[in-house]
Amino acid sequence: MKPTGGNLNARAGHTRKALSSIDSNIIGVHKRGVLTEKNAACQKNPVVPLHRPITRKFAAQLAVKEKHLPREEVKPSIQQTITHQSSDCVIIDAEDNKALDDHDLPMYVLHTEAMLEEIDRMDAEVEMEDVDVDESVMDIDTCDKENPLAVTEYINDIFAYYKKTESSSCVPPEYMAQQFDINDRMRGILMDWLIEVHYKFELMDETLYLTVNLIDRFLAVQSVERKKLQLVGITALLLACKYEEVSVPVIQDLVLISDKAYCRKEVLDMEKLIVNTLQFNMSLPTPYMFMRRFLKAAQSDKKLEQLSFFILELCLVEYEMLRFPPSLLTAAAIFTAQCTLSGSKMWSKTCEKHTSYSKDQLLECARLMVTLHQKAGNGRLTGVYKKYSTSKYGYAAKMEAAVFLNDAEL
Repeated sequence: MKPTGGNLNARAGHTRKALSSIDSNIIGVHKRGVLTEKNAACQKNPVVPLHRPITRKFAAQLAVKEKHLPREEVKPSIQQTITHQSSDCVIIDAEDNKALDDHDLPMYVLHTEAMLEEIDRMDAEVEMEDVDVDESVMDIDTCDKENPLAVTEYINDIFAYYKKTESSSCVPPEYMAQQFDINDRMRGILMDWLIEVHYKFELMDETLYLTVNLIDRFLAVQSVERKKLQLVGITALLLACKYEEVSVPVIQDLVLISDKAYCRKEVLDMEKLIVNTLQFNMSLPTPYMFMRRFLKAAQSDKKLEQLSFFILELCLVEYEMLRFPPSLLTAAAIFTAQCTLSGSKMWSKTCEKHTSYSKDQLLECARLMVTLHQKAGNGRLTGVYKKYSTSKYGYAAKMEAAVFLNDAEL
């Protein structure tokens, strides 16, 4: 974070040193003929002056007092009032109890005043430059300073860790090539069906994204027969519910929604296989973890939030979108939603800072999302479109896609 103008002033005040001529002016006052008899007597021994640099505060006090003294009180010289004598040296201090006329003002005061004015002018310019640079980047956590659940003290560290470890939640974009009995189209059918099941059970958003993550990570390392694919889906949903939900659906309910294609024992056996294959690693960054933070950076309203989730859920169904990491997928969904609502290419400096992605980095993914939005209501996989065509989700699916992103250069 760049320091503000005030910090620069404070820092300059502590590190700035007076010029050498200032010390010589203080010690050399006796040359003006004001050396006392006591001091003259001491001149028999060599005088070793002790340099005492005039501080910025002291010089300013002298200048201010000189300006406010009545004209009749002004005397032609400075009285040396404090004399310290020792066997080795004489220390002479110039006190400010008496003042001079303007033409008799010591050079070190005039020089210090000019120096202070120049420093203040430079500090003001630096402060204005800092404001110009940072004015477009907002502190999105200011409103949550008093909220202990927002953990504003280390929220940036949390998401830096998510960004660093998100690669562990990604799967090879071509993992279906090693599956002998299933393909990407079957995966899409399973995901579309699970989105409908998730909606009917009224489960949390976190549960859906973790379910999809568990399925892909499992299929990437374990070959599955076609007839067992739906069993993998409902078992992954069960595991995600145990991890995220307060109230977990019973196994019998999951058996019923699969039209009793599997029994309870098969579900439990598949549960053991999945958690052992994934080594019980359930705490990985999903797109949902980034979504809330990035929406906050975008200063979203309900409309933008619903449209962003609609676009992101369309990506869950599409196998080709697995090549994008969760953070980029989330940022691109919000960027596409902003463009859809505004009709222009919107991506603020605040969004760029908190997502760490520029518009150019998001463009490829955003164009694919626009294509998915255009064909969402067509074809066989319409579960997401139907879900977001209801009043509960603000009819987000019925909005016109931002087709200009595919035609124009950013």
